[in-house]
Amino acid sequence: MDGIKILKNRKIYISFVVVLVITVLFSPIRGRFNLHYQIGKPWVYETFIAPIDFPILKTDEELLEERREKASLVVKYYNFNDNIESIQSTKLAEAFTGTALSSEYLAGLYHHFASLYGRGIISEYANEVGDKGMIIIEKNKRAVQVPGKEVFDVEYALEFLKYRMSMDFPVVDNDSLFNAYRVQEYIVPNLIYDEKKTEQLNLQAINYISPTKGMVYTGEIIVSEGEIVTAEVYQLLESYKQEFENSIGRSSHLGGLVLGRFIVFAMVLAMLFATIYFTNIWVFKGFNRYAFILLLFALVIFITTIVMESNVLILYMVPYSVFAMYLLAFYKNSFAFPMYVLILLPLLLISSDGMELYFMNLAAGTVLFVSQKHFSKGWLQFLNAIFIFIGLVVIYVAFRLLSNGTLSSFDPGILFYLGVNSFLVVFAYPLVFLFEKIFKFVSISTLKDLSDTNSKLLQQLSEVAPGSFQHSLQVANLAAAAVREIGGNDVLARVGALYHDIGKIKNPQCFVENQAPGINYHKGLTPMESAKQIIRHVDDGVELAKKANLPEVVIEFIRTHHAKSQTLYFYNVYCNNGGNPEDKEAFTYHGNYPHTKEQVVVLMADAVEAASRSLQEYTEESISALVEKIIAARLAEDQLVEAEISIKEINTVKEMFKAQLMQMYHARIAYPERNK
Repeated sequence: MDGIKILKNRKIYISFVVVLVITVLFSPIRGRFNLHYQIGKPWVYETFIAPIDFPILKTDEELLEERREKASLVVKYYNFNDNIESIQSTKLAEAFTGTALSSEYLAGLYHHFASLYGRGIISEYANEVGDKGMIIIEKNKRAVQVPGKEVFDVEYALEFLKYRMSMDFPVVDNDSLFNAYRVQEYIVPNLIYDEKKTEQLNLQAINYISPTKGMVYTGEIIVSEGEIVTAEVYQLLESYKQEFENSIGRSSHLGGLVLGRFIVFAMVLAMLFATIYFTNIWVFKGFNRYAFILLLFALVIFITTIVMESNVLILYMVPYSVFAMYLLAFYKNSFAFPMYVLILLPLLLISSDGMELYFMNLAAGTVLFVSQKHFSKGWLQFLNAIFIFIGLVVIYVAFRLLSNGTLSSFDPGILFYLGVNSFLVVFAYPLVFLFEKIFKFVSISTLKDLSDTNSKLLQQLSEVAPGSFQHSLQVANLAAAAVREIGGNDVLARVGALYHDIGKIKNPQCFVENQAPGINYHKGLTPMESAKQIIRHVDDGVELAKKANLPEVVIEFIRTHHAKSQTLYFYNVYCNNGGNPEDKEAFTYHGNYPHTKEQVVVLMADAVEAASRSLQEYTEESISALVEKIIAARLAEDQLVEAEISIKEINTVKEMFKAQLMQMYHARIAYPERNK
């Protein structure tokens, strides 16, 4: 199927439109403040006058400073206990019952004692609260904030009681009297410290700091034409920008905003479409591969929109680079990277800090493209997370420097978000297998598992048909090396080569590489019967592969490794024995023509490796002539008519085959006998 036929598939365009409409409707529709400015640079537009009233936002530095200040001012919370005063007053009265003290003295004592409890007594020293410190007292289910100096601690309460009694009754030795009746034992705290509520209140105070610090009113000049943008002016412009995008931009000219969003998203999707067309048009043929890319594009928009509506800061925690990992799992680097660059583009349009987020995650994804190849197994995946974290931090710091030339706006708290972002990439990897199941993909991880020669099917091939197994190993080495050289998927080529002849398990003695010396399976069979037995190994292989649940992409190597070629040996014998040369059908394989580079290379490697075993001598000239002859024959027979491989790449493959065969069949030196 050529490119024109592929593009006639209506599902390609229907899915394009569906994704476009859904993403436009789902994404937030708001205007953008498109004037550009930078601290230290002149304002290049006309004088900007505030068209509306709007609050002035505090800078990140001001908010951080307020949080630190709030955290240092701990306000303690106390519960007022009414019962304690009643109990202690009763005990005090019992202690002074029957004494010779005047009723006036006792009345004054009880009055001042009650006043202590009325103001409140705490256990710790009042100076711990501080002269200017405040505490909260909850009394009768009502919380009141009072200065800490207005309450007593136990020691101060005793001294205050002595002082008041000395002022009222100067002739009485109050010190001796208080010691004799142990008055200090009746002074106990009635303000009970509540640690839990203290923590809650202080946490609320830190979290609920006002983000604004004033107002700009309609008609005020924000910045004049040619004026240098100072930090103060910059903050006014940022405040107006946020007000515009959060209120005015949501309500004005809705139709125009929707149309603009529609055009931009359509352009991005068109860029995706064009990139697929020019780099790997076969993605359209396997519609699931195209649908997967559209899904990732939509997910970027959905996730960004949902997170923005809750908390913009959490966008720093979203591991967008995981999309690079998913693309790498199913596509070649040369195709996956431009796809990743394009599917992140909606960040620029949706997020208020889109430029920063886009480049941060583009850098993180680029790091992943480089490191994933080397650190994809076991604990080494955590190295990927570290590299991604470094990439994110570097770009974050770069944008802080771009804002005003300093790191004054650097928020250390963002590092936590970026750390979570990095490690979520590692923990999100298992979703590769979910996508593999849903979209019927084959990931690199699965291919590597299939290439294990201890797998059940390959183990059976090595035991039942050892000659065919050795042949498959050699073909795998040839194919992987050649495919790697032309930029194909060498892991896929290796797996396809390992399984291409598994059909020989059913009838191993039919093939010369498995026959014992002196045994000829085909003796007594007619050429047609022999050809039939040889040809059936393709169908047998497909049957075995399906029973073993091999992926379709691997089964296709079995179907294509002989394409529609002929069993020439038996066909020639048939013709030489007087058979009708027109009876080609009985000697022709009924497979499929190869269309991917990997399938083409395996087909050629299979033929070259098998033919190389018949060479009488292995010289550079004989191997070169063999490779040229075999591949020229495949081209002449139109076996590569549907292949997506260029003549240049075929020439590269031939040179790799020659080099590999020379290494496989290199001359060996004869060891001399030792003189006796």
